[in-house]
Amino acid sequence: MPSMTSRDHRLPRLARGDDVSVQGPCTVPSQPWTDRHASAIALTDDFKLSVLHADEALLVLNKPGGLLCVPGRGEDKQDCLSRRVQQRYPDALVVHRLDQATSGLLVMARGATAQRFLSDAFASRQIHKRYVAVVDGLLDPPQDEWGQIDLPILLDWPNRPRRIIDPQGKPSTTHWRVLGHPLAGQTTRVELEPVTGRSHQLRVHLQALGHPILGDALYGMPTSPGKAQRLLLHATRLELTHPVSLQTMVFSSEPPF
Repeated sequence: MPSMTSRDHRLPRLARGDDVSVQGPCTVPSQPWTDRHASAIALTDDFKLSVLHADEALLVLNKPGGLLCVPGRGEDKQDCLSRRVQQRYPDALVVHRLDQATSGLLVMARGATAQRFLSDAFASRQIHKRYVAVVDGLLDPPQDEWGQIDLPILLDWPNRPRRIIDPQGKPSTTHWRVLGHPLAGQTTRVELEPVTGRSHQLRVHLQALGHPILGDALYGMPTSPGKAQRLLLHATRLELTHPVSLQTMVFSSEPPF
């Protein structure tokens, strides 16, 4: 690409080498599961988590915006997606994260063997993710269909958890393209594909273009807070190889904005 009821069920058998696509969000998977607790996981009045897929090796979840992936520092930050999922799936282990304010697709492993497989796949960039965001201002399309941002990212230590663009930072690459300009307001809808996986990467790279993501409390412009009630960033596509069947699996989730 130029400069991604509580009833017992039998486990779905995945055909080796065949592709599968799953559309979301949904509250119950389209295929049967083994786990008798498999269902939409009701979190609180504010959060409801959809499970798109569950089998003996992995879970694919649709994370709501505003929920931490893992516990943070402080008693008030112990409630999180991983702990809630582990109440139903005790063997569920974290593989990657989304920012608290970001919504969308996330995979968890079931057991240490699957966790190693998926972690290695992330490290070798064999898992592909795409996001949709709405940014402030009218962003012109790149010369080709896809543009590329290559800017190193460094932790802004005195102002952590903020990140900044800095030559001393880690190499970071994002592909992006314009999807359209919503009729209301001076905004642009974009699709994003991170090549690297730095913390806050998409948010920092869009800010560097002069078009921060709407609703971004860390990187937004002073004039944009009233344009969105939440961070308008959603993990919309996830492509991975199943740890057991070696089947290519593609999941999608429409943004709620």
